[in-house]
Amino acid sequence: MNILVIADAQRYEELQQRDLSRHTVQWKTSLEEVLSVKAFDLVIDLIFDDRPEHAAVYAKSPGIPVLAGMVKTSLSEVMNQYAFEQGFNMTGCNFLPGFIALPVVEVSVMDEGQRETLADIMYQLNWEYTLVADAIGMVTPRVICMIINEAYLTAEEGTASRADIDTSMRLGTNYPFGPFEWCERIGVKHVYEVLKAVHDITGDDRYEVAALLQTEYEAI
Repeated sequence: MNILVIADAQRYEELQQRDLSRHTVQWKTSLEEVLSVKAFDLVIDLIFDDRPEHAAVYAKSPGIPVLAGMVKTSLSEVMNQYAFEQGFNMTGCNFLPGFIALPVVEVSVMDEGQRETLADIMYQLNWEYTLVADAIGMVTPRVICMIINEAYLTAEEGTASRADIDTSMRLGTNYPFGPFEWCERIGVKHVYEVLKAVHDITGDDRYEVAALLQTEYEAI
């Protein structure tokens, strides 16, 4: 396949941990640098969460499938906001930093009709994937960001140091990373914005951003 990748340097580096050697890959840091997506068989937009206006471009080329990093929004929101009059061509993916090179990609689709196209794309990429409901935060990002938020609340209380919290979570739950290690991999900006987006849509207090996390986000 001839693949267009839209990504910042960090996420593109993560993507390169996957074997795409059988395909022709062109990397751009901005969609504005691309004359036409119609020249490609597939678009992998790792930064869509931060540039949702890209949907306006993809809506004009419904024949080109798009794997879009979509954790802070949902497929239904994107479809309602932009004019996909000739067919919806986007699949939501968990492309947050720290997740891109994981063995299984978490993805969502709008309808059953997209499943066959997705299965064919993933077969050609040789990527394993799991389907989840189309919802802001998806599944794994929600859980991990909520754990990170709880860790910030614990640190605020002075119950334990960040290093001790990380160690206790790794040893006590057999997680590969402690919550602050996860936060470093994902980035405070993304953790905050995922929590904020989920809290806004659900009103669930579990996702209300800890004051310390809010302070670190505002300091970026």
